Amino acid sequence: MAAASSTHSPSPPPQPPVAQTPGPRAAQFQKLFADALNHTIRTCSYSKFSACFPTPSKYAPQTLTSIWQQITSKVEASAKKEFEEIMIERDVVAGLNELERLVTEAKNRKAAGVEAKEPPHTLPPERLYLAHLGPYLKQTETELGGELQRLQSDNEELVEAIQGQKEETELLIGGLEAFIADLERANDLMNNEIDGNGIRQDVTDMEQELQAAGREAKL
Repeated sequence: MAAASSTHSPSPPPQPPVAQTPGPRAAQFQKLFADALNHTIRTCSYSKFSACFPTPSKYAPQTLTSIWQQITSKVEASAKKEFEEIMIERDVVAGLNELERLVTEAKNRKAAGVEAKEPPHTLPPERLYLAHLGPYLKQTETELGGELQRLQSDNEELVEAIQGQKEETELLIGGLEAFIADLERANDLMNNEIDGNGIRQDVTDMEQELQAAGREAKL
């Protein structure tokens, strides 16, 4: 029995745990997110933000600067927190590291022209699972990268729309100010015309005569 049992192939050793330190793919993915977020924050600069609020920018620049800093800081912190939560929840770093390892092994075997040393039936379930999960992780990485680019494009379009609305508002305000100035000039001209022709004095004399006639009628 001992001799028979010695003919069985030994069980494969357990695979080492996947390191949580980001590898090349995970690091590149994190850099892609950081670059997209930084670009979005820079797009919403203080000059563009303050241009949407000309009155506070002129009379309370420090308050407006503080509000802008709070908004951008909150957006940045919220985006980073949500990204980190997704990374942890989906175990993205470990998945991308395993994908990197599998791709590297496949390239090395292909370059050496040799078959895999380990038969598939001897591989642990976790490794087989990750091997099948590799294409999905790669596709997910591509889709997330595209989504980040789309969000970046949407943010740029939003900034352009806000800038366009600001210009339209400035034109409207300019037209109203010109209209008010015309009314004020017309009012000044009418007052000068009334004073110059003595009309104001005539009206005053007429009011006094009417008041005197009214007193006589009462007597």
